[in-house]
Amino acid sequence: MYPKFRTLFLMILRVTLLNSALAGEVVIVGAEFQSSGANQWSVDVTLRHADTGWEHYADNWQVVDAQGKVLGDRVLYHPHADEQPFTRSLAGVNIPAGVTTVFITAHDKKHGWSRQRLLVDLSKADSGRLRVEK
Repeated sequence: MYPKFRTLFLMILRVTLLNSALAGEVVIVGAEFQSSGANQWSVDVTLRHADTGWEHYADNWQVVDAQGKVLGDRVLYHPHADEQPFTRSLAGVNIPAGVTTVFITAHDKKHGWSRQRLLVDLSKADSGRLRVEK
């Protein structure tokens, strides 16, 4: 009986480790910026991540300027294992006058901040709206 239990345990452990390894870093799929006037923007960001549960899921995205100053921060409080990719919004992002280049960065609980950043050139906004995809 013990060998059967050990074999089952090892199989479950392998699947768990494989799922964790496959999740990898969070991927920024795209973003949409909508001007709401006076340097204020509403931002929708679409992420993809193979969330495996509470220990490994995409848990944050930010809008940062070229120097890395955080202009907007969206915390994600739970996994999105059954909703991939997923989009979340943040209103009231203040992007100072004259700043036309910002980046979207993303974070997951296991790997930290992704090496990928999405460049957003706000000077290309048409009628106060801009969609950028990876």
